[in-house]
Amino acid sequence: MAYFPDRLIPDAGSFADQYFQRLSAAAATVDRKKISAAGMLIADTINRGSRIYSCGNGGSAAVANHLVCDCLKGIRTNTDLRPKVHSFSATVELLTAIVNDIGGEQMYSFQLESMGQEGDLLIAISSSGTSRNIVRTIETAKRMGVRTIAMTGFTGGQSRLEADVSLHVDCDNYGVIEDVHQSLMHILAQYTRHGNLTDSAKLGDVKF
Repeated sequence: MAYFPDRLIPDAGSFADQYFQRLSAAAATVDRKKISAAGMLIADTINRGSRIYSCGNGGSAAVANHLVCDCLKGIRTNTDLRPKVHSFSATVELLTAIVNDIGGEQMYSFQLESMGQEGDLLIAISSSGTSRNIVRTIETAKRMGVRTIAMTGFTGGQSRLEADVSLHVDCDNYGVIEDVHQSLMHILAQYTRHGNLTDSAKLGDVKF
């Protein structure tokens, strides 16, 4: 795993060239068979009428929240699918109440315990893969029969080991990892929609 940047780069344009090269290299490390497996999990969850949950910290929380838009509104547009998608990272009032009254490690697992059912799907996003609140939520999901996809970077940590499907980015730069995770989210959402477009939508140039 090569560090980026590994030297001083004199201007932003040259930095961009190096960044995009590293982004392409990092994206290439994600196992395509596991992307396919993740796609099948998402499709199965939607088709059975079960729910998809997402969570993450920091920039990964932003990816988790964005996922709701693309996996609910995006997938539903011009298809007969009706995805049920919720981000545990989205409600600051609930998050702060859990953290203040119960503890930060349970900020997502507490929500899953209330809302999750067997056959649901958790998409947990963590660049390090070691965040205790993320690992605990994956462990809780396993006990409840909720299936799991983990998006990780760096070594992948415990999240990479515990998840049913691990989408691991072999990279040590947070920005690059989050960019690949965002791309994976878009790929999975657009692929799911792509295979379920109505006949009329297939004939025209329908925006996502």
